[in-house]
Amino acid sequence: MNDKAELEKFAKRYAEAWCSKDPEKVAAFYAKGGSISVNGGQPSPIADVARGFFRDFPDTVVMFDKLENTPNGLEFHWTFTGTNTGPGGTGNKVRISGYEVWKIDSDGLIAESEGHFDAADYERQLKKK
Repeated sequence: MNDKAELEKFAKRYAEAWCSKDPEKVAAFYAKGGSISVNGGQPSPIADVARGFFRDFPDTVVMFDKLENTPNGLEFHWTFTGTNTGPGGTGNKVRISGYEVWKIDSDGLIAESEGHFDAADYERQLKKK
């Protein structure tokens, strides 16, 4: 999957999977055993990460911003919005942007993803007012 148009379609469908609020739909974009690490953390199964966001932000929306081919890998840039109304939530709305660096396998699925976003800004938005 090296065609730019196909990669863009893949990225748009990936964002749509996040908006479905179904962790298995998000996981379908990953190779078996594929994982994501967030801000340098330990790699985790994507379904677990998605499940946590859907629990904490039942109105999760992920917008596809752009796709860039960089020396580090394919960068999927996104904007996340949601309201923290899950268990123990603050009720605050959150809007953050970030990106994932993807390693795509020979089957056209994400083998590894490294997620990046401004954690301090995220925490600031989450704090009770």
